[in-house]
Amino acid sequence: MYLKSIEVQGFKSFANKISFQFHNGITGIVGPNGSGKSNVADAVRWVLGEQRVKQLRGASMQDVIFSGTENRKPLSYAYVAITLDNSDHQLAIDFDEVTVARRIYRSGESEYLINGSACRLKDVNELFYDTGIGKEGYSIIGQGQIDKILNGKPEERRELFDEAAGIVKFKRRKAAAQTKLENEKQNLVRVNDILSELEKQIGPLERQSETARVYLKKKEDLKKLDINVFLLESARLKERLQDVEEKYGIAGGELSEARGSYDGIKEEYQRIQEEIEGLEAAIEQARDTATNAGLMRGRLEGEMNVLKEQINSSKGSEAHLNNRRSALEEEISAKEQDKEGLLLDKGQADAQVQEITAAAEAARQRLEELQEKIAELNNRIEIGKNTIIGELNQRATIKSKLGRLDTMMEQVNIRRAELNSRLLRAKSDEAAREETIKRLEEAFGAVTEEIRVLNQREAAMEQELGGFKEALTKKDAGLREAQSAYHMEKSKLEALANLAERYEGYGGSVKKVMEQKEKTKGIIGVVADIIQVDKKYETAIETALGGSIQNIVTEDEDTAKRMIAYLKEGRLGRATFLPLTSIVNPKGLQNQELLSEKGVIGTADTLVRIDERYRNVAKSLLGRIIVVDHVDNAAKLARKSAYSLRIVTLDGELLVPGGAISGGAFKNSSNLLGRRREIDVLEDRVKKLQHTIDGINAEIENIKSRRTRLRVDLESIKGDIQRKSIEQNTARLNIAQARERMEEEEESVVSLRAEEKEIEAKMVEIRKEKEAIQQELSASELLEKDTQESIGIFQQQLEEQRKSETEAASHLAEWELKVEKTRQTLGFKQANVDRIQGEIEKARGELEEVLQALEENQREIERKQSNIGQIEKTIAASYDAQNESEVRLKQMVTHREELSAKQKSFFARREELSEKLSALDKEVYRLNAQKEKIQEDLESQINYMWDEYEITLSAAAALRDEELTDLAAMKKEISALKDQIKKLGDVNVNAIEDYKNLMERFTFMKTQRDDLVEAEKTLEDIIRELDAAMRRQFTEKFAEIGREFDKVFKELFGGGKGTLELMPDEDILEAGIRIIAQPPGKKLQNMMQLSGGEKALTAISLLFAIQNLKPSPFCLLDEIEAALDDSNVGRFAGYLHKLTKNTQFIVITHRRGTMERADRLYGITMQEKGVSALVSVNLIDKDLT
Repeated sequence: MYLKSIEVQGFKSFANKISFQFHNGITGIVGPNGSGKSNVADAVRWVLGEQRVKQLRGASMQDVIFSGTENRKPLSYAYVAITLDNSDHQLAIDFDEVTVARRIYRSGESEYLINGSACRLKDVNELFYDTGIGKEGYSIIGQGQIDKILNGKPEERRELFDEAAGIVKFKRRKAAAQTKLENEKQNLVRVNDILSELEKQIGPLERQSETARVYLKKKEDLKKLDINVFLLESARLKERLQDVEEKYGIAGGELSEARGSYDGIKEEYQRIQEEIEGLEAAIEQARDTATNAGLMRGRLEGEMNVLKEQINSSKGSEAHLNNRRSALEEEISAKEQDKEGLLLDKGQADAQVQEITAAAEAARQRLEELQEKIAELNNRIEIGKNTIIGELNQRATIKSKLGRLDTMMEQVNIRRAELNSRLLRAKSDEAAREETIKRLEEAFGAVTEEIRVLNQREAAMEQELGGFKEALTKKDAGLREAQSAYHMEKSKLEALANLAERYEGYGGSVKKVMEQKEKTKGIIGVVADIIQVDKKYETAIETALGGSIQNIVTEDEDTAKRMIAYLKEGRLGRATFLPLTSIVNPKGLQNQELLSEKGVIGTADTLVRIDERYRNVAKSLLGRIIVVDHVDNAAKLARKSAYSLRIVTLDGELLVPGGAISGGAFKNSSNLLGRRREIDVLEDRVKKLQHTIDGINAEIENIKSRRTRLRVDLESIKGDIQRKSIEQNTARLNIAQARERMEEEEESVVSLRAEEKEIEAKMVEIRKEKEAIQQELSASELLEKDTQESIGIFQQQLEEQRKSETEAASHLAEWELKVEKTRQTLGFKQANVDRIQGEIEKARGELEEVLQALEENQREIERKQSNIGQIEKTIAASYDAQNESEVRLKQMVTHREELSAKQKSFFARREELSEKLSALDKEVYRLNAQKEKIQEDLESQINYMWDEYEITLSAAAALRDEELTDLAAMKKEISALKDQIKKLGDVNVNAIEDYKNLMERFTFMKTQRDDLVEAEKTLEDIIRELDAAMRRQFTEKFAEIGREFDKVFKELFGGGKGTLELMPDEDILEAGIRIIAQPPGKKLQNMMQLSGGEKALTAISLLFAIQNLKPSPFCLLDEIEAALDDSNVGRFAGYLHKLTKNTQFIVITHRRGTMERADRLYGITMQEKGVSALVSVNLIDKDLT
């Protein structure tokens, strides 16, 4: 490890940032005086943690910051960093290079850094333990340290040797252990104090704890008996309840049966009444039917007459049709005769046509030759025409396709219209469904809102219950606190009362007499019992009374005599008695004028409160004693009265006649007069605390009552929430079903939309097909046009041939004209034949219609005649029905009278059942009241168990003791337990827990004490071990340093002897060290007898000896050879060069001999006034850097 660099900025005269780079060997730092050389050593010392300002040659730590010059402003901070090579890991840190830095600001803030991370000064010191590096080590040696070694006292040299011996870390550990040991001792004292205080509390609290355990045990026994009594009572009440419920069920059954009979009679009565009413309605209806039957017969007879008239009319139509039939038959016969005549004429015309046709055939044969020539042209023309016809057919087909496509388009449009209609309906239905869902959701929302409100109420009630619980907890805490305070004050009161009852603080004879107070009449009490004094006068009055405060007041002298005899008899001591009969007209203060003196409060008897009966006692004891505010006024008053008065001050100083003064502090705090006052105060506090406890208990009971009512309301709310939840679930189900239906409709709409898209696609397809067909049609029309042009050419050629044909055909035409005329004549005759034949057919058709009309007319007549027959039957049946109705009417009237008679018998039975119902109802009411009373008793017991023990019936059943069956004995035992608990008085139930906590704390503190004792012992062992190790190591190292010092001394001085000695009669770890040097040719002498150069060389010898034994990684020497002559400087530099094998040296010097042996030099100059600058020269390479 070695020092690689020093970086300085703003430190003292180094205003600019300067970096010193170092290597192994010797580096010299040179420069004129005042240039800032020594500031380098100060910078290294400062960065290693130097806190002493004097060592840094300043008045305050801020003086290390560059303070400015005439041309430069002061800087705000100083910064120094040293970087060390740690590749050998001599420093206990996992870095090959370690940079330690320190920065200080003018505000006083500072910081340390190790490799850029903030750290503590302690971390820096620990980093360089046992390395020789540090502000207290021997790695930085200046002239001050040389002087300290040379001229310092022996004990001041100790630090250097401790560092060299490697015991500094042991000393610091010892100091830390000693500090910790002292702290442990202080902690032990505190723990012992706490344990002492706890031991005082354990006894009373243990007694209270035992009382509390007895109390809780009896309470537990009481609880067990209460629970078993409760269970037995509950079982008994349940048996009674079951018996009553059985009776109630029987009576209820009988009541229900009687009510059923009563209701049956009532229902029978109502049935008969309804039957009577039905019969009356039927009778009325039968009478109406008879009346309506006559009316119906009249209507039917009218209808029958109408039908007869219609039959007559139909018969008239039949005659007309028969006449028409005869006329048509005659017309058909005449037409047949005309037809036969026309057929005869037609036969003659047919023969004439045959003759003319034969002539025309000859002319046609002549024409055939021309026609054959024309045939070829016609054939070509025909081909063209066939082509045209083919195209026309094709176009017809195309047009047919177009028509079919138009039809398809029309059908598609119709389907689309239907789809649109269905979509519109679906949209309309969707709105209706949404309205339905909205309505259902509103209903659901309303139920949900009701549930929310109920839940809020439930939460509020739960919160209120929680509030009750919290309030009960707080009240219980308050109750416990009040009970604790009550028990504490009660304990104090009992303790004081016990003291007062035992007359603690009084003489033994007084105690013995007061023990006889109950047995012996006439003993009133001691003086302290009958006097009451304000607190501020207690000391004065008790001092004034002195021993008289224990005097015993009796009714008369006889009592006093008896008690004196009692004391004598038992050799119980002496006592002073004050018989009321003896103390009459006691003397008071003679000179009343003294009461107006300064500081006088009054005579002592006027400052006490006492029963008038005992006023003479107070006056006799205190009437001539004056109470004064303080001793100065008392002394003045005593002098004025020539020391003839008895005077007492408020602080208890007593001046007696003759001039004697008593005063000072009491040995104990026994205050017999204050005891009674404290008892009264405590009694008042106990009463107030008892009142507070009662108030809190009442508030707790009130809160429990409100909590019970709230629980009932909460159960009701929970029932409402359950019902509303059912309604909510029903509403949710309805919404889900409506949404499901809506989704189904939406799916249907989606399918309709899909079909609509298919139709749209189909329409597009049809349009495309129509476009393709239109293109085919255009192509066909174009082909037809071309063919027409070809045919035109052929027709021109044909016209030329036809002219010749026309001439030949003209002759043929003449014959054919004749044939045609003949044929026309024949056709005319044939037409007449056909016309007559048509007229015959028409007449025959009309005849057929007439025949059909006759048949239809006949059928209508027959149907109407049948209707007339039916009407006649109906009229006859009406007469029969009327007769039957009259018979049935008589029967219903008879039955109604029978039912009326039966109805009257119901009234007697109803009265009988009514009386029975009344009796059963009273019995049921009585049993129900008895059942409710039992249930209330049972509920009362359950509530008592809950309020008293917070236990339910089911939980109580688990605590049943089958051996406890005698209810009377159990109740007696409960009463006895309650009396025993009452006799225990006020019990601090928290004492058990308090005692447990106290014991835990006592045990814990005892353990702590044991731990502290053990820690103290351990620390003492550590200190002893450290002492032994340090003594052993220092002894060894000191001997080595002494031997090495003598060796180096001889080498540097060229002979002589150097010796190190410990101061005698001192501890080796604290002893000072004496340095004795004997240069060559001189006697052995101490340092003070050496010259300056010899002292310096002796000190250097010591430092070099330490470096030989324990080399530091680097050593910075600040002009330590300044006092040496040139010869000794040479020796110094030569030995320094020898040490570079293990140590890197940075030497601040202005001696030539040292500079010559340096490997490289840094020059420090002040080119700018007040600012140090750096120049470096490498003497190894002789290069200017």
